[in-house]
Amino acid sequence: MLHIEELASGKPRYDYSRADIQAIYDLPMTTLVYLAQSVHRRYYAQDEIQLSTLLSIKTGGCKENCGYCPQSAHYETNVQSHGLLSVDDIIAQAREAKANGSSRFCMGAAWRSPPRRGPQFQQVLDAVRAVRGLGLEVCTTLGMLDTEQAQALAEAGVHAYNHNLDTSPEYYSEIITTRSYQDRLDTLQNVRDAGMTVCCGGIVGMGESKEDRIGLLQQLQSLKPHPESVPINLLVRVEGTPLEAEQELDIFELVRTIATACIIMPQSRVRLSAGRTQMSDEAQALCFMAGASSIFTGEKLLTTPNPGDSRDRELFRRLGLKPVAGPPPEAENQPLAASSAMEQSHSL
Repeated sequence: MLHIEELASGKPRYDYSRADIQAIYDLPMTTLVYLAQSVHRRYYAQDEIQLSTLLSIKTGGCKENCGYCPQSAHYETNVQSHGLLSVDDIIAQAREAKANGSSRFCMGAAWRSPPRRGPQFQQVLDAVRAVRGLGLEVCTTLGMLDTEQAQALAEAGVHAYNHNLDTSPEYYSEIITTRSYQDRLDTLQNVRDAGMTVCCGGIVGMGESKEDRIGLLQQLQSLKPHPESVPINLLVRVEGTPLEAEQELDIFELVRTIATACIIMPQSRVRLSAGRTQMSDEAQALCFMAGASSIFTGEKLLTTPNPGDSRDRELFRRLGLKPVAGPPPEAENQPLAASSAMEQSHSL
């Protein structure tokens, strides 16, 4: 039996069962959000949101068949493909992102895995060094990595590598068949072994069941250590992809997913990622109350719409929130003064 006061302690665990996680997920919304916010405040400032910028440095033509992705070569979409951007172009975008308040800059390339030969991977490494030189926290998402590629990225200055699990192991084959779940886990291990931090989350609203969302959360919390960053994406339905007509997910299911992630992975920064253009300001505010402490800025998130800097600034003004100033990466997960435990104990 789980106790609220135990959950509120913010002590990391890796042994939650699916039944445990479902019991948390199914709490009354007011209790769930309050508990998630209480845990969140043990490690993060209550009024700060990290601004991150995600740039597509190589767009389209991906060999994978992810059912949600407009960059897959398997589908006919309106995405305009382009080759790898020059280092100068990447740096210009990174400077603009920093000027707009971002402290983290992520570079994404539509590859199954980075080319092992030729100049392209070296160009990515050069871009990483240059962006790191601007004082930004560098994240990359380039597909599957082998041990040598992971080590090279780490040595170039990559702080975090993003590689999402997407959904539960049981539902995974309904979304993608060109890469196995184990392939994803192997890349995450290569990232961890190379000394980079792990950015790993998933997507909700792809037709999965509640049990699948719980299965995803259990997989994430079983990683040791927990991913330092957990992006939770709401499906953006793109014409031409297999999921273009997927039914819209009840927004409270997204909130429950975020809050539960915050509780069971208390030191992780939970990121409200794709799909914000489909959400009201009130829904985004509820996600922040549930423990989300990061968003992606700019007009685009890779190739899909994003609210834009001016709208985000206005939302932050209305909510009394401010951007994270950009602490050193090693300080990101140092706990703040612990907030008091809940006054009354309850059991699940």
